[in-house]
Amino acid sequence: MPAEIRVPALGESVVEATVGKWLKNVGDTVAVGDPLVSLETDKVDMEVPAEQAGVLARIDKAAGDTVAVGETLGSLGAADAVPTENGSKPPAAVSTTPAAAPDQSATAPAQPQAQPMGGAVQATPVARRLAGEEGIDLAGLQGSGPGGRITKQDVSGARTGSAPAATPDIPAPVPSTPAPVPAARPAPAALDGREQRIRMSRRRQTIARRLLEAQHNAAMLTTFNEVDMSAIMEVRKRRKDSFKERHGVGLGFMSFFTKAAIGALKAYPRLNAEIQGDEIVLKTYYDIGIAVGVDEGLVVPVVRDADRKSFAQIEREIGELAGRARGNTLTLTDLEGGTFTITNGGVYGSLLSTPILNAPQVGILGMHKIEERPIALGGQVVIRPMMYLAMSYDHRIVDGSEAVRFLVRIKELLEDPEALLLEG
Repeated sequence: MPAEIRVPALGESVVEATVGKWLKNVGDTVAVGDPLVSLETDKVDMEVPAEQAGVLARIDKAAGDTVAVGETLGSLGAADAVPTENGSKPPAAVSTTPAAAPDQSATAPAQPQAQPMGGAVQATPVARRLAGEEGIDLAGLQGSGPGGRITKQDVSGARTGSAPAATPDIPAPVPSTPAPVPAARPAPAALDGREQRIRMSRRRQTIARRLLEAQHNAAMLTTFNEVDMSAIMEVRKRRKDSFKERHGVGLGFMSFFTKAAIGALKAYPRLNAEIQGDEIVLKTYYDIGIAVGVDEGLVVPVVRDADRKSFAQIEREIGELAGRARGNTLTLTDLEGGTFTITNGGVYGSLLSTPILNAPQVGILGMHKIEERPIALGGQVVIRPMMYLAMSYDHRIVDGSEAVRFLVRIKELLEDPEALLLEG
């Protein structure tokens, strides 16, 4: 029995997605649980599995289409069903069956179905944007995509006269020969390989939007300090082998910084808050977001109740979350919430930067590269492993003096590991 493939629930506050790519072609046999199509959401990418065995009979939504929860993506047919090349399927259906039915072979190429009922032109979002930039009328193009959908290639071809076009509204002066493309306008640099157009993924679009919102909707300032990492590096040197042998995980810097941030948040609770309307919501739990760099940009999985976890538990959880982030297997639950964020640009060699708030949070701590520098200590110049710290905050509820003291507290805890164990 045919079954529709629908957009599943995408998570809290996520109501739409972008079709990434189809992992099966029309006519492919699928088993229960086989991934059919990938979807890009604001937070994570996901795959829609087959809920029954059968054959992919129809594709309704092409790559790049925006779809809502519950919307139909296509359909599955019975395992013995053989899809036709066009037949009575909806316009977006695409067949990859090697041979079509004989009685349709003569008529199948006649109409590309570029115009659905209602007269609206079917085109991908990228094609529409490119056509708008180039001043090209989509109604005059013949689409080569699924069901006659106009693609970016069709628009690019129209700029050089290589794309097939529908009959124009204004008749050509000489019907027997097509009108030549005016040569006065030089071909764009993209056509000789000096430019490339890449569609922004939904996640990248969301990152861009949220970063702008953070700057526009918060009174964001940054304060800086530096920390002498000698004590922590000495502890790691002495304990790293026994720590890994006992807990099965390495003793890194992130557990120290997480504990130090928690100690400072307890001392200055407004940094562990958010603004809701005209109210300040102070939080007495500590869900610390750890920024992880992946191909699509930064994602911030959350270590829940980090104040209740040991150094080993924090290191293990951060390692697991980072691995899943790079493997694109994070869930929405891994990313939701968070009361304060830590980001480490030092792993990329950054010496100093200004982190942007992870809204609706009001504070973010930036770590940087550890670098040996001469400092004055006890009337002498000594060489110490130093790290610059940056702390961005929302000045609407966090005063400058409070932010400075918060960062100084983090510095004190990091430079005195015993205090960190007692107060972090």
